[in-house]
Amino acid sequence: MSGLVEQSPSISMSIKATTSPAPATAASAPESQMAAEAHESPPKLNNMNVVITSLIAGAIAGALAKTAIAPLDRAKINFQINKETPYTFRGATLFLKRAFEKEGFLSLWRGNSATMARIIPYAAIQFTAHEQYKKLLKVDQDKSTNIRRFVAGSLAGITSQSMTYPLDLARARMAVTDKYTGYRTLRQVFVTICRDEGPRTLFRGYWPTVLGVIPYAGMSFFTYETLKREYTAVTGEKKPNTLFSLMFGAAAGVIGQTSSYPLDIVRRRMQTIGINGRTDQYSTIISTLQKIYREEGIKNGFFKGLSMNWIKGPIAVGISFSTYDFIKEVLREIVGLQTDAKE
Repeated sequence: MSGLVEQSPSISMSIKATTSPAPATAASAPESQMAAEAHESPPKLNNMNVVITSLIAGAIAGALAKTAIAPLDRAKINFQINKETPYTFRGATLFLKRAFEKEGFLSLWRGNSATMARIIPYAAIQFTAHEQYKKLLKVDQDKSTNIRRFVAGSLAGITSQSMTYPLDLARARMAVTDKYTGYRTLRQVFVTICRDEGPRTLFRGYWPTVLGVIPYAGMSFFTYETLKREYTAVTGEKKPNTLFSLMFGAAAGVIGQTSSYPLDIVRRRMQTIGINGRTDQYSTIISTLQKIYREEGIKNGFFKGLSMNWIKGPIAVGISFSTYDFIKEVLREIVGLQTDAKE
């Protein structure tokens, strides 16, 4: 248009008069519209392509994040289930050192096969469900969406947790035993539990897990998405770079895991009873809460090992969210290009 104006001075005034309101219109566009554009998928993608790219990106992001913090996760679970052992960072370090000396370097990732078997479908389902719930609840399509943003995250967490829960229990069992006296393979975990404790045991601890995932997933997704929107509003950039994505994910991890940590303690206690031969303790949420409070107190009971979560949580969630966003965008650009080529 500017070239046309320069070539035709006689009509420049009329063209300027016609086009001059445009900048004012752009400037007056609501911030919510600008932020919403940052989360839009390429226009060429149908919902099936959105789902497929989300599943792949979520699976890779979850696997990478959990593998990175697997040794810290194993140490945390060990302290969560042992009420006789007070948690200290030095104690966690010694636990990992003893595991390394007794079983070798790869023992630090013991149970990670069960983790991968769970986290790959879990993360894939969670991220994909989150995008679908955001669309269903019309998140970020108007100004008042904070509650809906939280609800979308919580529903995504409930959906993924419900569909993969027995794998989470198996991972916890493998993490707190060694390969000589405990379970050698993921298959052995399921066979032994079903034979000795019954199939219903595979869902022991499900309800505290669901109750815990509501604030955890809700606050994690809410914090991350809110920080991204604020970044867009302040900088005008549609997407934060990788460093900022990691920082936003780290903040989401701290807030999300702290808000749900007591219920994480409860579910780990319920998941791992039966290893020592006793099945009469930690049988319900209420009795587990009462027993922990009575015998260990609030700080040493409900928040035992939380400082370890403040280390591993930001790392895991930061890697997970930033990796998901990066891989999702790459895949959708590829799919969009292929669609254009076909047309």
